[in-house]
Amino acid sequence: MSQWSQVQQLEIKFLEQVDQFYDDNFPMEVRHLLAQWIESQDWEVASNNEPMATILLQNLLIQLDEQLDRVSQEKNLLLIHNLKRIRKLLQGKYHGNPMHIAVIISNCLREERRILAAASMPVQGPLEKQLQNSIVSERQRSVEHKVSAIKNSAQMTEQDVKYLEDLQEEFDFRYKTIQSLEQGDKNSVLMKQEMMMLQEMLNTLDYKRKEVLSKMAQVINESDVLMNNMLLEELLDWKRRQQIACIGGPLHSGLDQLQNCFTLLAESLFQVRRQLEKLDELLTKLTYDGDPILLQRPHLLERVNFLLYHLFRSSFVIERQPCMPTHPQRPMVLKTLIQFTVKLRLLIKLPELNYQIRVKATIDNNRRFVLCGTHVKAMNMDESANGSLSVEFRHLQPKEMKSSAGSKGNEGPQMVTEELHSISFETQVSLYGLTMDLETSSLPVVMISNVSQLPNAWASIIWYNLLSKDSQNLAFFNNPPTATLSQLLEVLSWQFSSYVGRGLNSEQLNMLAEKLMGQQISYNDYQLSWAKFCKEHLSGKSFTFWVWLEAILDLIKKHILPLWIDGYIMGFVSKEKERVLLRDKMPGTFLLRFSESNLGGITFTWVDQSENGEVRFHSVEPYNKGRLTALPFADILRDYKVILADNVPENPLKYLYPDIPKDKAFGKYYSCQPNEVSRPTEGGVKGYVPAVFIPISKILYDSTDPHSPSDLLPMSPSVYAVLREHLSPTVIETALSSPYSAD
Repeated sequence: MSQWSQVQQLEIKFLEQVDQFYDDNFPMEVRHLLAQWIESQDWEVASNNEPMATILLQNLLIQLDEQLDRVSQEKNLLLIHNLKRIRKLLQGKYHGNPMHIAVIISNCLREERRILAAASMPVQGPLEKQLQNSIVSERQRSVEHKVSAIKNSAQMTEQDVKYLEDLQEEFDFRYKTIQSLEQGDKNSVLMKQEMMMLQEMLNTLDYKRKEVLSKMAQVINESDVLMNNMLLEELLDWKRRQQIACIGGPLHSGLDQLQNCFTLLAESLFQVRRQLEKLDELLTKLTYDGDPILLQRPHLLERVNFLLYHLFRSSFVIERQPCMPTHPQRPMVLKTLIQFTVKLRLLIKLPELNYQIRVKATIDNNRRFVLCGTHVKAMNMDESANGSLSVEFRHLQPKEMKSSAGSKGNEGPQMVTEELHSISFETQVSLYGLTMDLETSSLPVVMISNVSQLPNAWASIIWYNLLSKDSQNLAFFNNPPTATLSQLLEVLSWQFSSYVGRGLNSEQLNMLAEKLMGQQISYNDYQLSWAKFCKEHLSGKSFTFWVWLEAILDLIKKHILPLWIDGYIMGFVSKEKERVLLRDKMPGTFLLRFSESNLGGITFTWVDQSENGEVRFHSVEPYNKGRLTALPFADILRDYKVILADNVPENPLKYLYPDIPKDKAFGKYYSCQPNEVSRPTEGGVKGYVPAVFIPISKILYDSTDPHSPSDLLPMSPSVYAVLREHLSPTVIETALSSPYSAD
């Protein structure tokens, strides 16, 4: 079943979440009509590969053209109209930046997988529940309403200033007219009446000046309260959601809404600033004792400038955190001399700033690393599909200074991956006579010099962003805090939903909890240390919990991804639990689980019965990535044979737990038909005797020796046929009895 088909079967509350991230940037109609094709493309890789993204965009438009031809034959006028509009929209938006649509589609697919994983969970995790409450908060709606109200108030004040300007011009005209009269005329009754009228006009001017200044002060006060009590809180919430999204959590949205609020508020404050400048012009033409403009304008102007400065500083944000294109799902882990990308946005989108703001990138000033590549670029509105004022650095790479390279040899990989750094950005904005220095920094990054350090570096990123809301606490690992086990388990499920397309259910998470704690406990409030998660070896093992889990993620991603996504791999189940599950099942029932003793290994266990009805369990030696590279896992399940005591090969795997016929579960994954191994040619090739690697499993039920699971190695039936044709039964029996046959 396609991912989109699964999405369509979700409950309404989950479908509402899906609806939130499909818009004109990537319409849901396209997702629906091209579901199979979209899911078969690697959008994640294309999001950091421009040539590949260009090809995918072209193919997407071709797919839409084919759909148009189809619906044209059906004479579906409404669908034809919508598809033409969508095609034109997508081509216009992304022809200059095809990687952006790859990012959007990749994010949509990832978010679908996360929602599917959340829907399979009996209880929503605490972090996700908190984030969802934040996303639909009343405060967010209130901010949008108040920003619009402030904008309207500033517009109304504009009309008041215009009225004040007209009134003052009329007063000025009348006053100058009186001044031009002869002295005798000035003493006339008519002139005295005119003077009284001028006095009334001056009183009205004074009142209107006070009124306008009062309205300006109100706009400024409301802007101050909105910015500090609500808007910046919304921005902090967005930054927190970004942190969680970086470690696999729900996608962070809402930046466009924040941009709209920041921009409207900045426009309103600039409008008030221009109004104050206009009052200054009026002041030069007319002033008097107790003039409110003279008394109040300097203070109001100072407040407006202060608010604009802090609004601009807050609006300079990292839209997409540093990430190596080679590892798009491991952001903030940077390898020396490998390029990474990072994108910044100014949330105040004003046309006057297009190409006027140059941003400089630097790394923290500990002098251990420097940034190579293009580290100064101009922000513009042309590179982003949504027209935001942004800049993307695509060719930065960290380089370790030679002066510190000698000390690195004294540090173990664990110490290196706990050292946090920060990528900083600075710029200067000059606008309407204001000059403002802005700076911002990325979330802490971990530098590595070898990809072998990547798993532990990613563990550091997870731990930091799970537990720290301070974006610049570079000393975090001097005394890392503990995490509640329930929090950590939720994040571990995110690793699977975001990286390999399917999260973990409650039974799988319970097994991980037991793995961490060593026994079944109520883990909701249990505090887990950083050392327990990533530094201390598991009991009786030579590796840590995280290294074990990361090896499983890598195994799934590279070798058994379709089986995992479709839910055929139970994976996380202990040996004791698997026996409980299989004990009452039909002979030949098997399940797939990850090895607890081998890194990156998967095994299967099946149940059968002896002649006297005794239940027996058999586990094959775990398959690692080396063996799965040679033979797909689905083919192994299809062709697997064991040789019983009478030398009759037999496939013991009949039903996938609980009762799914094996071929029904895995048939679509088989890569070829069985018995296609070619026979050795006479005399070999080029003078060599042909050689065939033959892994053999044999079960001796009458043996008094304890049975070892490692004796059960895989064998293809076609290989066994070749073996029997060219070797005598005695030779085969001798090979089975050899102490080296299990190696």
